[in-house]
Amino acid sequence: VSQMETIAIFDKYAKTADNTQTLTKAELKTHLEKELPKLPPKTTGKNKDANDEVFRNLDENGDSQVDFKEFVIFVAALTCCCHKYFEQKAAK
Repeated sequence: VSQMETIAIFDKYAKTADNTQTLTKAELKTHLEKELPKLPPKTTGKNKDANDEVFRNLDENGDSQVDFKEFVIFVAALTCCCHKYFEQKAAK
Protein backbone atom coordinates (compact mmCIF):
# COMPACT_ATOMS: atom_id res chain seq x y z
CA VAL A 1 0.00 0.00 0.00
CA SER A 2 1.46 3.35 -1.01
CA GLN A 3 1.43 6.49 1.09
CA MET A 4 -1.36 7.95 -1.06
CA GLU A 5 -3.43 4.77 -0.68
CA THR A 6 -3.00 4.88 3.10
CA ILE A 7 -4.23 8.48 3.13
CA ALA A 8 -7.14 7.66 0.82
CA ILE A 9 -8.24 4.70 2.94
CA PHE A 10 -8.10 6.77 6.14
CA ASP A 11 -10.04 9.61 4.51
CA LYS A 12 -12.64 7.20 3.11
CA TYR A 13 -13.63 6.02 6.58
CA ALA A 14 -12.99 9.26 8.50
CA LYS A 15 -15.44 11.14 6.28
CA THR A 16 -18.48 9.26 7.55
CA ALA A 17 -18.80 11.22 10.83
CA ASP A 18 -18.59 14.87 11.85
CA ASN A 19 -14.80 15.04 12.30
CA THR A 20 -13.07 14.15 9.03
CA GLN A 21 -9.64 14.16 10.68
CA THR A 22 -10.24 11.15 12.94
CA LEU A 23 -11.85 7.72 13.03
CA THR A 24 -14.56 6.94 15.55
CA LYS A 25 -14.87 3.45 17.01
CA ALA A 26 -17.68 2.71 14.52
CA GLU A 27 -15.60 3.95 11.58
CA LEU A 28 -12.65 1.82 12.67
CA LYS A 29 -14.94 -1.21 12.95
CA THR A 30 -16.22 -0.61 9.42
CA HIS A 31 -12.66 -0.19 8.17
CA LEU A 32 -11.55 -3.48 9.72
CA GLU A 33 -14.54 -5.36 8.33
CA LYS A 34 -14.25 -3.95 4.80
CA GLU A 35 -10.50 -3.58 4.27
CA LEU A 36 -9.20 -6.50 6.34
CA PRO A 37 -11.90 -9.18 6.09
CA LYS A 38 -9.46 -12.08 6.28
CA LEU A 39 -8.06 -11.18 9.68
CA PRO A 40 -9.21 -13.58 12.40
CA PRO A 41 -12.54 -12.53 13.98
CA LYS A 42 -10.82 -12.16 17.35
CA THR A 43 -8.79 -9.24 15.96
CA THR A 44 -11.36 -7.45 13.83
CA GLY A 45 -14.58 -5.51 14.11
CA LYS A 46 -16.57 -8.77 13.94
CA ASN A 47 -15.94 -9.24 17.67
CA LYS A 48 -17.06 -6.33 19.89
CA ASP A 49 -14.52 -6.98 22.66
CA ALA A 50 -11.68 -7.27 20.15
CA ASN A 51 -12.86 -4.13 18.37
CA ASP A 52 -12.89 -2.24 21.68
CA GLU A 53 -9.40 -3.48 22.52
CA VAL A 54 -7.99 -2.55 19.11
CA PHE A 55 -9.55 0.90 19.44
CA ARG A 56 -8.16 1.44 22.96
CA ASN A 57 -4.70 0.35 21.81
CA LEU A 58 -4.75 2.68 18.81
CA ASP A 59 -6.16 5.67 20.71
CA GLU A 60 -2.77 6.63 22.10
CA ASN A 61 -3.86 10.02 23.47
CA GLY A 62 -7.13 8.76 24.97
CA ASP A 63 -9.44 11.18 23.13
CA SER A 64 -11.83 8.40 21.98
CA GLN A 65 -10.82 8.93 18.37
CA VAL A 66 -8.07 7.54 16.13
CA ASP A 67 -6.24 10.29 14.29
CA PHE A 68 -4.08 9.78 11.22
CA LYS A 69 -0.84 9.37 13.22
CA GLU A 70 -2.44 6.66 15.35
CA PHE A 71 -3.82 5.00 12.20
CA VAL A 72 -0.38 4.97 10.54
CA ILE A 73 1.09 3.29 13.64
CA PHE A 74 -1.57 0.57 13.19
CA VAL A 75 -0.69 0.16 9.50
CA ALA A 76 3.02 -0.06 10.34
CA ALA A 77 2.45 -2.62 13.12
CA LEU A 78 0.24 -4.73 10.86
CA THR A 79 2.87 -4.57 8.10
CA CYS A 80 5.57 -5.73 10.55
CA CYS A 81 3.40 -8.66 11.67
CA CYS A 82 2.77 -9.69 8.07
CA HIS A 83 6.47 -9.43 7.24
CA LYS A 84 7.40 -11.61 10.20
CA TYR A 85 4.72 -14.17 9.27
CA PHE A 86 5.94 -14.46 5.68
CA GLU A 87 9.59 -14.67 6.76
CA GLN A 88 8.75 -17.56 9.08
CA LYS A 89 6.66 -19.27 6.42
CA ALA A 90 9.49 -18.96 3.87
CA ALA A 91 11.99 -20.43 6.34
CA LYS A 92 10.00 -23.66 6.63
